[in-house]
Formats: sequence, C-alpha cells, structure tokens
Amino acid sequence: MQAKNSTAKQKAARRAGPSFTETGRRAQIVAAAIEVIAEAGYHRASFAKIAERAGLSSTGMISYHFDGRDDLMREVVTDVMRLAEGYLRPRIEAHESYAARLRASIEGNLDLCAEYPNHLAAIVEILAHLRGGDPGMVAFLDTTEANLAVQVEQLRKAQRTGEFRDFDPWVMMRAIRAAIDDVVRRATHDPGLDVRAAGRELADLFDRATRSTS
Repeated sequence: MQAKNSTAKQKAARRAGPSFTETGRRAQIVAAAIEVIAEAGYHRASFAKIAERAGLSSTGMISYHFDGRDDLMREVVTDVMRLAEGYLRPRIEAHESYAARLRASIEGNLDLCAEYPNHLAAIVEILAHLRGGDPGMVAFLDTTEANLAVQVEQLRKAQRTGEFRDFDPWVMMRAIRAAIDDVVRRATHDPGLDVRAAGRELADLFDRATRSTS
C-alpha cells in the first residue's frame, strides 16, 4: 500500500509540472540520449546505455521522467529543433538584405552541423525510424512545413523588391532545403567532411541562382 501511495504521489507531482531539479535531470537524460544515438544508432540506443552515459544509477530514472522510448525520442527532436531555432534566428535577423539573410540561413545551418554534430546525427537517426503517424514525426513535419512557408514568402518579398530574379519560390526553397539536408546526411557518415566549406559553396551557388541580374 505504501509503494502504491508513493507511485501515486510521484505521478501527481509530474502532472503538476516538473521541479527545477526534475527539469535539469530531463535535460541531462536528453543530452545523454543525443550522444548515444549519434554514436550507436537509433536501435542500439538502449535505456541502459543512456542511463550509463547520463551517470544514472538505473534505467528507472529515465522511465520516471519519460513515458517510454518514443516520449524520449520526441523530446530529443524537440530539443534539437529548439537549439536550431536559437542558433539560426539571430544570425539571419542580423542582416537587412534578402541575399544576406539567405546566405546566413544556408551557412548557419551547416555551421550548426559543424558545432553540434551529435545533435544533427541524432535527429537524422530518429527521423529515419519514427513512424509516419508518430506524434514526434507529425510535429516535426508540421514545424518544417511552417518554416518552409515563411522562407518561401521571404523569397517572394525579395522578388517584389527586385533583389531576386523571377523563379518559382516554392521550387527554389525546396532545392535549398534538399541541398542542406544532403550535406547533413553525408556528414553523419563522413566525419572528415568540411561542412562549413560546403555551406559557403551552397551559399555561393544559391546566391547566383536567386539574384537579379538587371
């Protein structure tokens, strides 16, 4: 009876919201999961390996903070997306011209890959294995599409000002995104790849592809 009461109290506390200590522990587990997934792969990233990397005494600590493996994987995806947003937005918004913002976005994505290789490798692994209807995949795709829609509109605005030439913004933005994603995927299998140099090369390429020649 005492054990049941203790479990009930723990669940009630979780519903009320995590404490400062619990928030820190969750972040510790997520950080360990990112490292293990990047090194061992999605399927080999067991709770035992993650607990060991996080310095936890047992896997029960993970189960206390996350409702299973899928819940932890979704939190990893959310954490990486939050990191990318905080890293890229200031770099892009520091520029006024559309051309400079586009360059900052392309180079920034691959600078992010260079600075946080485990984060990018982990999210590539997770997204390759999440089921199509999984809430983590749905949330990621929704966010990605929303971000792309904003970027497509930026290309349209640049065209209206005359800074960019005439092209289909939807096609161009997806070409840019696909090129960036391809470098990220290659980087997960080729640690020696100079992703910063690849970012500069892509930025030069799409600068030439978008700028007005008049």
